[in-house]
Amino acid sequence: MKRIMLFLLTNLAVMLVLSITASILGVNRWLTANGMDFGSLLAFAALLGFGGAIISLLMSKFIAKMSVGAHVIEAPQTADEQWIVSTVRRYAEKAGIGMPEVAIYEGAPNAFATGAFRDSALVAVSTGLLESMTRDEVDAVIGHEVAHIANGDMVTLTLIQGVVNTFVIFMARVVGFFVDKVVFKTERGVGPGFMITVIVCEIVFGILASIIVAWFSRYREFRADAGSAQMAGSPRNMIAALRRLGGVEPDPLPQALQSFGIAEGGNKFLALFSSHPPIQERIAALEGRAA
Repeated sequence: MKRIMLFLLTNLAVMLVLSITASILGVNRWLTANGMDFGSLLAFAALLGFGGAIISLLMSKFIAKMSVGAHVIEAPQTADEQWIVSTVRRYAEKAGIGMPEVAIYEGAPNAFATGAFRDSALVAVSTGLLESMTRDEVDAVIGHEVAHIANGDMVTLTLIQGVVNTFVIFMARVVGFFVDKVVFKTERGVGPGFMITVIVCEIVFGILASIIVAWFSRYREFRADAGSAQMAGSPRNMIAALRRLGGVEPDPLPQALQSFGIAEGGNKFLALFSSHPPIQERIAALEGRAA
């Protein structure tokens, strides 16, 4: 219920900010005078912006399982599966959340957590992670993923994505309408200038918005590292796990899951667009906690 209220309040806050700003600048009056319904545009932007983000969140567990071919451990069949499930349960109890689903998937070293609700999330680890790390290191990685769930990171990231989506959709159409009327002199309805400008603006604004989303994604990695260290009582195992990850090539998760993994993997993006901080920065932050 708290998350539903947070979603609704955030949605209303974004619409209120856009309405007040447009009113102060006179944008709403200019749009209305030139044939565009400001209220309808705002509602359309919020519906698409938040609607797409929330649908993605609600489907996140299903998409994750399908995209990596995860095997959900319903009843542990091996000693390793039993240990993984018991470790997730131990951290879930410490974090005060419901027991997540636990899954294993084939792949190079990585792990992720996803799901719309704290009490019914998913924690998945790869076979490569289990094979390349000690149990203490895997234990720390699992703590990191459970900390993501306990911190509500998936929901918060969705809200941020929804906010920036709404701004991108709204501003792209305002600029497109302005260009169409002022530059192309379209008198009735909208012309090709509107459509072309909207497409270009959505690309440009979308790139700028992704910087904001990536910044939060990097910030929450530091929090999840700290959460794992706090629940374990020491940052030592988390530091060891990160050092191990720094020496291997982590599995490049599907695009929709990259920000939820323990490490980014794949191609090296510009730092502003990276969903994860450099391994050395994460280690330094944990060593600072231990000092």
